[in-house]
Amino acid sequence: MTEPAAPHRGRRRRRRAPPGTAPGTLLADPSAHLSSLNLISYGDAEFDERGEVSVADVEAAKGSRPVLWINVNGLADVALIESLGNVFGLHGLALEDVVNVHQRPKAEAYEDHVFIVTRMALPGSHLDTEQVSIFVGDDFVLTFQERPGDCFDLVRDRLRHSRGRIRKSGPDYLAYALIDAVLDAYFPILEEYGERLERLEDAVISRARPELIEEVHGMKRNLLSLRRAIWPHREMVNELIRDEASVVSGQTRVYLRDCYDHAIQLMDIVETYREIASGLVDIYLSSMSARLNDIMKVLTVIATVFIPLSFIASLYGMNFDPDASPWNMPELTWRFGYPLALLLMAAVAGVLLAYFVRRGWIGPFGRWTRQRPGASGETLPPRR
Repeated sequence: MTEPAAPHRGRRRRRRAPPGTAPGTLLADPSAHLSSLNLISYGDAEFDERGEVSVADVEAAKGSRPVLWINVNGLADVALIESLGNVFGLHGLALEDVVNVHQRPKAEAYEDHVFIVTRMALPGSHLDTEQVSIFVGDDFVLTFQERPGDCFDLVRDRLRHSRGRIRKSGPDYLAYALIDAVLDAYFPILEEYGERLERLEDAVISRARPELIEEVHGMKRNLLSLRRAIWPHREMVNELIRDEASVVSGQTRVYLRDCYDHAIQLMDIVETYREIASGLVDIYLSSMSARLNDIMKVLTVIATVFIPLSFIASLYGMNFDPDASPWNMPELTWRFGYPLALLLMAAVAGVLLAYFVRRGWIGPFGRWTRQRPGASGETLPPRR
C-alpha cells in the first residue's frame, strides 16, 4: 500500500469532526500517515526495544517491566488507536483529541492516567508544528505522532545506555523528558531566526529592497506560529506542576519547573524577535523614505539651478530687433554676446552649487555646518 503524501507544511486546513458528532467518535484524516508501533520497555537493569510491533505484542509486554513506552507514528489506523485505548483504559474523549490534531497544548487528568498535548516544531522554509499526544499511566507512556520523525532521539539514547536517572525513574519522568525535548527543540529554530533577523537588519539598513519586506513578513508569520505553539505550553506545564495527580510524583514536579522556565524563556525570545521584525518594517519604510528624500533633494537642486538659467535663456530668446531701437538688446550684435551669456549661466550655476554645498544641502558638509568643539570640550551647535 502506498503511503499518503505528507500534508503541505505551512498554512494547512485542519480537519474536524462534523458538527453534532457524538463525543469520542474517532474520524481519521484521509491525508494521515499510516500507523506503526514502536515499543520500549525498561527498568533499572533491563531494557528492550522493538519496532513494528502489533497490539497483541503491546498487550503481552504490558506489566513485564516497570515502564512501557509505546510510540505510534501516523494516525490513519483508527482501529489500532481504539485497540490501544482498550488495552490501557484510555478515555474516549482523549482519544478523540489524539485524532483531531488541531488541539492546543494542554494537560488533562483522568481517573488513572494523564493526557498531555504538546506541539513539536517542524523546521523548514514554511514553519509548521505537529501535535504530539502523550498518555501517562502508572506503568506506561503512550505517544502519538502525526508522522515519523521527532526530537526524541536523545531520550531514546539515554534509555539505551542508561544515562542519567531516566531508567531509575517512573513513567512520569519519561513524560517530563519528552516534554523537555519538545521545548528544547524550539531553541535551535529561534537561534536560526535570530541570525536571519541580524542579516535582514543589515540588509535593510545598507540596501533596502522591496524583496526584503516580503522576507520580513514571512519571518513575522513564522514567529506568530511559534508564539501560538509555545504560549500554551506554559499553562500546560504549570497544570502538571499544580495538579495533585497520583501519576506525577512530587520529585518529577521539581523537574517540570525547569520546563516551565524554558517555556517562559522561549516566549521572551519570540516576543523580542517579533519586536525586532516589526522594527525592521519601520526601518525599511524609513530607509525608503530617506532614499526618496535624497532623490527629491537632487531633483530639487537640479531644478533650482536651472530656474535662473532658463530665465537667462528665455530672456535672450525673445525676438527683439536691435536695429529698430538702441534699447532692444544691443548685446545681441556684440561680438562676445553669446560667450558672455554662457559665462553668465555658468557663473550663476556655480554660485548656487557653492551655496548649497556650504549650507550642507548637497555634498560633504561645509566647515560652517560641522559641529564645533567648545573651549571646555563640549559640542556646540553648527553655525548657520
